[in-house]
Amino acid sequence: MDWPLKLFLTAFLVAAAAIDGTQADATVSGTVFCDQCKDGQISIFDYPLYGTKVAVSCSDSNGQLTMWREETTNWFGNYAMRFEGTPDLSSCYAQVSGSGQGCGAVAGPPRNLKLMFRMFDAEMYAVDPLLSEPARPMSYCPRSSATPVPAPVTPILPPPVERPPVRSRLPPMPPMSFLEASACPYWNWTMPEYQCYWKVVTPDTKVAVTFGLVAAQRYGTDMSLGMALKGRGEPYRTLLREATTALLNSYNSVQFAYNPLGVIQDLNWALMGSTRAVLRTGLRFTRANAGYGKVSCKFSPCKGS
Repeated sequence: MDWPLKLFLTAFLVAAAAIDGTQADATVSGTVFCDQCKDGQISIFDYPLYGTKVAVSCSDSNGQLTMWREETTNWFGNYAMRFEGTPDLSSCYAQVSGSGQGCGAVAGPPRNLKLMFRMFDAEMYAVDPLLSEPARPMSYCPRSSATPVPAPVTPILPPPVERPPVRSRLPPMPPMSFLEASACPYWNWTMPEYQCYWKVVTPDTKVAVTFGLVAAQRYGTDMSLGMALKGRGEPYRTLLREATTALLNSYNSVQFAYNPLGVIQDLNWALMGSTRAVLRTGLRFTRANAGYGKVSCKFSPCKGS
């Protein structure tokens, strides 16, 4: 069996595990990012948005709204919507309809839904990353990004529903140390004197919540990131240890070799591949966490430790 077929079968099993019973549904999922440079694309300066509302709307040939659904992003900027039955969502759009605090001045352009697969009356659609923009580009962005990208014509959305504001618990804007190149091996992240460098996630955050359903199938739902850093002696545990380390490094330094989304994607691709892919991906993470021999760990003991 070739690897694309194995990939689709694995994705189907993961989707089936998230659906109650045998009811046929259509699932739509995607991620929202804060486009800090207002350049219309994801860069190293952007980060996933928590508490942002996303709407999926569908219109007929006359432009009349026929279907509408709204969902809020989780801690990692992800959202998922389920539509009962198997409606045709090929002409629908997803768009940021409301924002959490910190990056909600302007909503980026809408994105169309892409059918990833259809099997046994179940459908899965994916949406390219949605963007939310601040009122002005951040001061550290390249000057060329200050020119806003013209937004295309957006689909008709119903009037927004008044809801209590979502209080974002994401960390504030990163300090200047965030812009400094740093790469730290896993044992540094386990030391109590460096606990203040944990950002966005904590040692108690679950692996399943951080890396998704594929990781949950492999490692279970009880393992935390702190436990993941102690893995050794087995390829899959070593992969998780180095992936967790790479994720922490990516949150700590904008110049790290991987961004957070890249770490999560590479881990999942490896888990859906062969043991050789697991070993290869784990080695890549290990090299990145060692700074490729050029970048050192810039940790200093936290205050009060």
